This record gives sequence, structure tokens and C-alpha cells, in this order.
Amino acid sequence: MPNPTPGAVHRDTYLTDVSVAYLQSSTKFVADRVFPRVPVLKQSDVVAIYSQADFLRDEVEKRQAGSPAVRTGYRTSSTSYICDEWALAHPIDDQLRANADAPYSPDEDATRFLTQKMLIKREVEFVTNFFTTGNLWTGSSDAADLIGGTDFVRWSNAASAPIEDVHNQQARVEAATGQLPNKLVINRQVWFDLKNHPDIIDRVKHTSGEAVTTDIVARLLGVDDVLVAAAARNTAGGGLTHSGAYIAGDDALLVYAPPSPSLLTPSGGYTFTWTGLIGSNEGQVIERWRDEDAITDIARIRAAWAQKRIAPALGVFFNDCSTRA
Repeated sequence: MPNPTPGAVHRDTYLTDVSVAYLQSSTKFVADRVFPRVPVLKQSDVVAIYSQADFLRDEVEKRQAGSPAVRTGYRTSSTSYICDEWALAHPIDDQLRANADAPYSPDEDATRFLTQKMLIKREVEFVTNFFTTGNLWTGSSDAADLIGGTDFVRWSNAASAPIEDVHNQQARVEAATGQLPNKLVINRQVWFDLKNHPDIIDRVKHTSGEAVTTDIVARLLGVDDVLVAAAARNTAGGGLTHSGAYIAGDDALLVYAPPSPSLLTPSGGYTFTWTGLIGSNEGQVIERWRDEDAITDIARIRAAWAQKRIAPALGVFFNDCSTRA
């Protein structure tokens, strides 16, 4: 057996850079754009949580000469995270490489193929963890999910009031927590409902002749970002007829998330990326090694992360926003 062995794994910096660039340019995916990413060295650890109630209580009192100031304090608690590792490999046979003509590029094609798969997995996990009913977002006026057709008029209905719905729930969260929700996550169909809603069109036509964009709607709603979760996946198994569907349902998540993580800044959630295993601040690498027996190069993507809800009171989930989905 030669030394070093042909099967030794090589972490390919070039292919990892290609993968990261592809990840950041795929704007249909929202999993990495809602909550801040926190690089971590350990697979599992705890996150400190400061008492919201203690920080918001009015306790300052007048101090008389010679008397001490009233003393107070705050409580803390913690929550834990565990970063699971996800991986997928793709073989590149020598015969395929030797026969590849432009525009085919086996290494870069494998990188984009594997990255697409990982993007889909991250998005599916995001929807499962944050963008479905029963995830216990408690910031709404009902301290529970808001159901279209019951708690609010679905936004696909011209008689609905989406701007007022969002503003009312923003005020609810801010009054309870001191933080104004600054991001609205919606799927593609709900975006179409909003951009064509008569209330929004009526307000935009008096200020702009341009097409309705997410930036314009964000300003109307008073949020920093309107993020459209438009990624799709094939839900059929291998060899079966393709069955495409949006990953995210016709729902909406209104939530507060800071631009970057901070010890004393609350956030609805964080994405912890395990850099101690992966060796990349993005928490993702492309590796390549040689399988001499199969006369094949193997490209493999690995990523390790944990998507964790930190402050449920900072989020409001609108379920079933459209009748068209």
C-alpha cells in the first residue's frame, strides 16, 4: 500500500469556495438569511438566556441623601444546541472525466450538484424547525399560531388587511418584548398575493411607477426584509415521475433577528455552524479523494449545523395565508 494512501481525504479549498459562492447566490433559499449564523467549535453547548422580564421592569427609585440605591438584579437561564453533521458524495469516474467536453466540467458540476442538495436539506430543516404550525412561536396576540380564515382574513382575499395584520402583530411583540419584528418570511404564492393586493398597489401607485418589489413592500410593512422562500424540491423517489413542490407552505413568519449575533441582543433564532469539525466559518466543505479500486474520484459535501429557536416571543406565525396554494 503506497504512503500516503490514495484514499486519503483532501479538503478542496477551490471547490469549497465555489460551493460557498453558490450557496450565497441562491436567493430562493432563506434558511441562511433569516437568523444570524454563529460559528462554534464544539458540536454541542449551551446558550445563555437573560430574563426578558427582569430587563424590562421599571425599578429605578429616588435615592435620599445618605441612603443606598435600591438594588436589583436579573435572572439567567440557558438552552442547548447539538450540531448534526450532514453529508453526500458523488463519484466522478475516470472515463467520464476523459470524455467530458464543454460545457461539462465534472468537478464544478459535482460541486454545484452537491451544494444544491445541501441547500435543499437546509431549507427543509428550516421549514421543519421554524416555518410550520406547532413550533410554539408565542409572540402573537393569541400567544399561538394565527390561522387564516379564523384569526385573520387570508391575504389572497382582496378584502383582507395584510398591512394592518403585520402592524398589529409587530406592536404586540414590541409591547411584550421591547423588540420590533424586522423580518417577514413568506413563500412565493403569498408573495404574489401581497404584491397584487389592492391595499399595497393603492399605496405604491401614489409614490412610485415601478413594479412592486420586496423592498417596497418591506418599507410599507415597516420591516427590514421581506424574504421569499421560493425553493422547490422533487418529492418523488429516484426513478419515479418528477413531482415538484415548494418547500415552504403558504405561510408567513414575522420575527425579530439582529444583523449579527450578540450576547445581550435577543433573536428569534440562531443557526450554529460547527466549525470545529468542518474547518470553515460557513460550516460547510467540499472534500475530494481517490478510490483507486473503482478508478474514480469522489466528491463529498459535509456540513454541520443546528437551527435553534432562542426567543419564541419574538416570532408570530401566520398559517394558511392563501387560498391559491
